[in-house]
Amino acid sequence: MRNTAKITTAVLAAGALTLGLSACGADSSDTDGPLIVAASPVPHAEILNYVKDNLAKKEGLDLQVKEFTDYVTPNTATQDGSVGANYFQNKPYLDDFNKKNGTDIVPVVTVHLEPLGLYSHKVKKADDLKSGATVAIPNDTVNEARALKLLAADGLITLKAGVGNEATPSDITKNPKNLKFKELEAAQTPRSLDDVDAAVINGNYAIESDLEPSKDALVLESPKNNPYGNFLAVKKGNEDDPRVKKLAKLLTSPEVKKFIQDKYAGSVLASF
Repeated sequence: MRNTAKITTAVLAAGALTLGLSACGADSSDTDGPLIVAASPVPHAEILNYVKDNLAKKEGLDLQVKEFTDYVTPNTATQDGSVGANYFQNKPYLDDFNKKNGTDIVPVVTVHLEPLGLYSHKVKKADDLKSGATVAIPNDTVNEARALKLLAADGLITLKAGVGNEATPSDITKNPKNLKFKELEAAQTPRSLDDVDAAVINGNYAIESDLEPSKDALVLESPKNNPYGNFLAVKKGNEDDPRVKKLAKLLTSPEVKKFIQDKYAGSVLASF
């Protein structure tokens, strides 16, 4: 299932890249031109659009935001120069992506954390999950491991000692509720809530689906020492692009911190 999902995602991503970028009409390598940033719609594009509408002009930054709903195209577009930067991912995911795809994308500045959460339309508490319950989890390597570690932190399962960011259900050593796992593309997990007993959902997809992580999650990641902060990223060698430096400064400004606090009310946490 995982391989099929990844192939499908890649094919769709290629199509999205062609459609989404063919109309840009801008060269992302021209440091005098606009900076095109690929981003997930929520909260990344919303944060970028706040910067574009309220802060960029003062800094002389021409910012263009291109939205993508998958976790592949923003990196492939950054690597091939179709966009100048992206904002959607965390370090474990990027490290895994670079390793598997031979890309050399690097972080510039960490902006926020979207806590991963366990949600359900059928139970009010994680402890209420029945024996044999089905839980949907993301099927990409890092987010699957992250989901399993979230469940382990709440005592629903136990994972093999020392397991890292490549953990899969086969690394579960104790499963007292005999939970069954349905591996889905991360974007599909919110839509699965009516078909499964619970689902582990990435923060951005939860918010897009009108879930409030700080209120609706049965279990939510702790921000303390959390390695999954989301950052602005570029192809290696472009870190000193003056447009990128301006955007990095604006994304970590007091104005953006207040915007995140006011708009997301604890469901997205500023990391600076």
